[in-house]
This record gives sequence, structure tokens and C-alpha cells, in this order.
Amino acid sequence: MSPLTVFLRTLAKSTAIFLGAGLIFLNPSLDIRGLSKAGLTEKGLGVTAQKSPAEQAADALIGALKDSDAGVRRQAASTLGQMRSARAVPALIDALRDENAEVRSQAMWALAESRDRRATPAVASALKDADPKVRARAAAALAEFRDPAALDALIGAIKDSNVEVRKHVIRALGEIGDAKALPALTEAMKDADATVRRHAILAIAEISDDSPHHDSIHTPHPMPMPMPMPMPNPNPNPNPHPNPHPFTRNWR
Repeated sequence: MSPLTVFLRTLAKSTAIFLGAGLIFLNPSLDIRGLSKAGLTEKGLGVTAQKSPAEQAADALIGALKDSDAGVRRQAASTLGQMRSARAVPALIDALRDENAEVRSQAMWALAESRDRRATPAVASALKDADPKVRARAAAALAEFRDPAALDALIGAIKDSNVEVRKHVIRALGEIGDAKALPALTEAMKDADATVRRHAILAIAEISDDSPHHDSIHTPHPMPMPMPMPMPNPNPNPNPHPNPHPFTRNWR
């Protein structure tokens, strides 16, 4: 990970914590410390007396996922995605049932950022969402999870009516790398959209790379050393295998 990426992620997380703290300031009822001072215990209300600022901010944002305004709910889901808070995963799963498609889509993105496989069943179910953007994000999230438990749901969605959904589904199958997906991917090579066909080829190559048989094919058999040449080669080839693999993958 480059220093710039680390810096940007740290900045995003710090911003998310700041926004969460701002919510607590604007709505004192969300202040967890106030509950602990009142003598309310973790056993009684499911709160912890001593929480870090990040945990308090995450809890405030989780509460905002139930706000009456869809824009607030969407922003809360987005900020939780930047924080990558594991404690927010159950609430984000619940947000996948939000009545607003944009909120569902943003919650899906946040779950993809978390890479938490606890969300696999709910995300796989979202492959049947009425909104194609949510379905596409669900497939993209499953590509991040790489959870074999989502294999059947993805295979069932490989003929989705939306091109973007089909591309993300195929990419997810390639990332999971299970050979059970090969028949469906082979069928997808006949798709009406050329980019879908190309993604299917890349996914098949990805799965082939992960198979033990593939490794055995590309393992060279030992050969006797050749006799030394009488004269040195004026243009020696430093790389005896200039093309180690015939595929150059590009999921775009």
C-alpha cells in the first residue's frame, strides 16, 4: 500500500470520526457517556461505559441510519464505509432493507469496504433487489468478500437483465475462483454484450490460474544442462521465459 493511499485512508477515517462526534454534539441523546453516568449498564442497554472516540462516533452514525431523512441515512452509511467499522456491520445489513434505493446502495458499498463475510447472506440476497444499481453493488461486494458461500447466488444472477450487474457477477465468480462456475461462465461467453463476453474470458482464466492442474501444466520438467557453447552469445537473453502467462487481465 502506497504512502499516499495510507494517508488518504487515515484522512477519511479521521473525517468520519469528526462527523460522528459532530452528530453527538448536535444530538446529546446520542452521547453514550451520558448513559453510563446515569448508571445504565452494558447488560441493561448493550452499551459500554468506556468507549474510544471512534467507537462513540460509530455508534452515533449507526443511530443515524434510522433517521427520518433519506439523505441523512445515506450520508451515515457512506461515513461508516469510510470508517470500516466492524461494529457497524449488523446495522448496515439492516440498512439493505431501507425503502430508499440510494440508501441501500450506499449501505452495500459500506459493507463492501468492510470485507466482512458476516454480510454474505444478506448481500447475496440483494442480487434480487429491484434496483439494478443495488444488484451491481451487491455483486461487487461479493467480489471483495471472495466467499464461496455466495457461489450459487452469483451463478443464478449471471443472466441478469442489466449489463453492469452481469459484469460484476462474472468478476465476482472469477475472484472466488471455484471451478463450479465454469459452465455458467462458458455460457456467458455467448452474451449479447461484448464486454460481458470479455469479462467471462478473464474470469475463466482467473479460475484456471487457481486450479492445481493449471500449476502442473506450467511447471517445466527438468532437462539436462546443455553442453557449453564454444563462443559466448553476444546477445544473451536474461529472461528465458519472456511471456510467462498468455493473459493480461483488465476488468474495466
